[in-house]
Amino acid sequence: MAHHLYGNFFLIMISMALQIKMRLIYTIILVFITSSCGGGGSSSENSSNDTNTDDSSSQPCAPYQSSIGSGLTFTCLIEHDNIIRQFYIYQGSSYISNSPVLFSLHGYTSRGLWNMNYTGFQSIADQNGFLVVYPQGTLLSSTGQTHWNVGGWTTDSTTDDVGFINEVIEFLDDEYSIDKSRIYSTGMSNGGYMSFKLACDLGSKIAAVVSVTGSMTPETLSGCSPAHPTSIAQIHGLQDSVVSYYGNLWSRPIEEVIDYWVGFNNCSEIPETLEISGANGGGIHDIYSNCDNQTSVELFLMTNMGHDWPNLDNHDIQASTTVWNFLSKYDIDGLIN
Repeated sequence: MAHHLYGNFFLIMISMALQIKMRLIYTIILVFITSSCGGGGSSSENSSNDTNTDDSSSQPCAPYQSSIGSGLTFTCLIEHDNIIRQFYIYQGSSYISNSPVLFSLHGYTSRGLWNMNYTGFQSIADQNGFLVVYPQGTLLSSTGQTHWNVGGWTTDSTTDDVGFINEVIEFLDDEYSIDKSRIYSTGMSNGGYMSFKLACDLGSKIAAVVSVTGSMTPETLSGCSPAHPTSIAQIHGLQDSVVSYYGNLWSRPIEEVIDYWVGFNNCSEIPETLEISGANGGGIHDIYSNCDNQTSVELFLMTNMGHDWPNLDNHDIQASTTVWNFLSKYDIDGLIN
C-alpha cells in the first residue's frame, strides 16, 4: 500500500477525461499521484495545508489526516452517472449509532476540502455526535470552475448533483448507522443555492436546510416541489455584492425566497423580529412561526456583512453554531418534540 497526496481538481479531471471504473482510478492514484493542487474561492474559502494519507486501494473511503477536530476524517470516491465523485466525511468524536447527517456544500470555484476547513463544524460534531459530509462539485465546462448544477449561471451544466447527493446518502446508510429522518444541508453561496435545490428536489430525504450567502435561481424556484413542510433559514449580508440581497437575472431576491417558503409552509406572514447586536453593525433576525408541522422560516440579515462565511469577530454572528442550532431542532416530520 502506498502513501500519496492528491488534489480535488486532478481527481475531477481524471473522471471527466477517462470515465473509467472506481477500482482502476484507485489503482492509478496509488501508483502515480504524489501531488495536490488548489484553486480560487471566496474570501472565506482559503486552501489548506492539510495532507491526505490514504491507506486503501480497494475501499471507497480512506483515512484523511487533518489537524481539525478530535474525530475521524475520511476522503471517499464513488461513481455516479459515469463520473467519479469525491466527498469527505467527518465523524464526530462522540458519534453513536442513529446519527444525524449534515451536508456542507462549498461555493462556486471552491473545494470541499476548503469548506471543511473554514466552516468549523468539526467541534460541533464532536460535541453532538453527528456526521458532516463535504462533497466536491464538478467542473462547469463553460468556465472550467467547480460548481453545483442549480440553474441560473450554471444552466449549461449537465451534472446530476441531486442524484449524486442522493447516492452519498445511500452510501452513508450502508456504511454507517444514520438517522434518515435527520439529514440536513447547508452551504455557502453556490452551496446555499444547492441546499435549496435539495429541499425542492430531494425533499423526501432532506429534513431542513440553511443557506449562507446563497439564494434560489429562477429555475429552482419555479420548479420547486418540496415533499413536506420544510424548515429553512437564510444567513445573508446587505453588503454582499456577489449574491445581492435584492437579486438579479440569475438569482431571486432573498425576500422572494423567504416569501416562497413562508407560503409553502403556511406560516404567519408577519415575522417576529429580533435585533442582533454587535461591534460590526449587527443585524436583524426574522422568525416566521405557526407553520405546518411546527416548522419555521428564519432570516438572519447582517447590516455590514459581505459575501463571507460569518463569525462573531467580524460579523456578529457565528455561522456554524447558528446553522446547527437551527437545523438540529427539526426532523423530516417537523419540530422534534
